[in-house]
Amino acid sequence: MEGNNLEKTLQEGNLFRQLNCLIVAHLRHHNLTQAARAVASATMTPLDVEAPPNKLLELVAKGIAVEKDETLRGVLSSTLFDLGTALGYGLNPDPRVSSVDFSALQDTKGSSKSFPKHETRHLSEHKNIARCARFSPDGKFVATGSADTSIKLFEISKIKQMMLPDSKEGPVRPVIRTFYDHVQPINDLDFHPQSTVLISGAKDNTIKFFDFSKATAKRAFRVIQDTHNVRSVSFHPSGYFLLAGTDHSIAHLYDVNTFQCYLSANTPEIGVNGAINQVRYSSTGGMYVTASKDGAIRLWDGVSASCVRAIADAHGTAEATSACFTKDQRFVLSCGKDSAVKLWEIGTGRLVKQYLGATHTQFRCQAVFNDTEEFVLSIDEPSNEIVIWDALTADKVAKWPSNHIGAPRWIEHSPTEAAFISCGTDRSVRFWKENL
Repeated sequence: MEGNNLEKTLQEGNLFRQLNCLIVAHLRHHNLTQAARAVASATMTPLDVEAPPNKLLELVAKGIAVEKDETLRGVLSSTLFDLGTALGYGLNPDPRVSSVDFSALQDTKGSSKSFPKHETRHLSEHKNIARCARFSPDGKFVATGSADTSIKLFEISKIKQMMLPDSKEGPVRPVIRTFYDHVQPINDLDFHPQSTVLISGAKDNTIKFFDFSKATAKRAFRVIQDTHNVRSVSFHPSGYFLLAGTDHSIAHLYDVNTFQCYLSANTPEIGVNGAINQVRYSSTGGMYVTASKDGAIRLWDGVSASCVRAIADAHGTAEATSACFTKDQRFVLSCGKDSAVKLWEIGTGRLVKQYLGATHTQFRCQAVFNDTEEFVLSIDEPSNEIVIWDALTADKVAKWPSNHIGAPRWIEHSPTEAAFISCGTDRSVRFWKENL
């Protein structure tokens, strides 16, 4: 019995040491040196202890997700979220490779990689412009939103089956759900990180929640009524909160269960043209980024919702149309109507790389990484082409006809494989995947 108690004590002691090391490293990585020293001194932890950046945040986010998963087990589907285990949703496959370290290589000229050839297929058409798309975190589904106010949900396995040259099972319908519940065009979409729930933000000032585990559901089962045009939405990795980027200059933070809205009390001075075109959480939820009509990229603390860095002239006087984090949360990729795609270092606000050679001045254009972060993809409006750069060298390595009539409005890459979606002013949705 005494042996068991001793073993338990040793295990707890080891756990406390690991926790203290993570806390000290976390504080030090975020330049909270005085606090790091105080904790290190009080816990007898080396101040220079090494731990991966944001490891503590990552573990906390995962712990919250697991806790929620355990809480929701056995709960009836009439409650807010179904886990959707029948669809196998939320079980993310391992990424193909780890993210690229953009600070590792300084002189990268002449070392550009070739972007693999892709095949493409017309999937479906909306009744009006296809305005946005989003993949589920596990890469098994993709949703598109339209100016016709509808949302289409596609199953990736059925898309791939449809693309097979000798499908013997007859016509395959990749659209598995169509939702109709908005009265104005859809601006953005996002999937809940664990549950079979899709949200949409629209010009009718609402955020709507759709349960896609139910085959007959056409309408939202819950609705958030905002005060502004909802231009962008992003779930926190825990699933407990979501951000809405609106015509208001500050992102609206909502508690998913109570729908209570929180606004940051510590905000920078933002002019009248500060409407948010896009808001995105980092992979752990420790930060979020906004891309605004005033051309600025702003970084916000995910806990306090205070602005920690504003890059006011990121895209000059042109609109900043998209922004997203790298997987290691050290950089942000932004796109603007100045026809520039830029990579920024979060810690310093320094411009690290520019990806030039694509013109986008009219639409709310996206720039995105592929799933391995080796390449950057965007749109050239005049030539109606998809442009691809080597992410490290910033060299343009491919330029492909989009096969849309008129320039694509949106491009979105799968988080798990070499595949992406393009949406067009021609109302069509196209799927692209690497030739194997």
